[in-house]
Amino acid sequence: GAGECSDRLAGEPSRHVSAKASSAADVRAYRMDAARHIYASYPSRIYKGRLPPLIHGVVVVETTVDASGHLRDVKVVRGPSHAPDVTVAVVEMIKRAGPLPAPTRLGGARFTEIWLVHKDGRFQLDALTEGQD
Repeated sequence: GAGECSDRLAGEPSRHVSAKASSAADVRAYRMDAARHIYASYPSRIYKGRLPPLIHGVVVVETTVDASGHLRDVKVVRGPSHAPDVTVAVVEMIKRAGPLPAPTRLGGARFTEIWLVHKDGRFQLDALTEGQD
C-alpha cells in the first residue's frame, strides 16, 4: 500500500514505555522530558554519537499536548522538500509515542522540536543532540 515506506521508517514504539508525569515548570524543561520519552520509545532508532555534517532530513515540528500529555496537534513547521517520507515518518513516530509525559504543572504545553534524521532512518532530537562533526 501507499503507507508502507513511511511505516517501515517509523517503526513501532516500544510498548513497555509509559509516560511518567512531567514536573517541568516551563516549556523548555518539558521539551526535554518529551524528548527523553521519544528516545525511550524508540531506543533502537537513536543515532548515537555526533551526527555527520550532512543530515538527510531536518524536520521542525510543533507539538501541542493537553494536561494529561495526550496529543492535541502535531504541526510540521519545516520539512525536507527532497524527502517528504521523512516528514511523514516523524509525525507518525510522535503520534505513536503518545501520550507524552503529562505536563501537570503547565496544564498543557506547546513546544517545537527539531528532528535530525540520518539517511539510515535513525535520528536525534535537538533537545538532546550530541552535536554535529
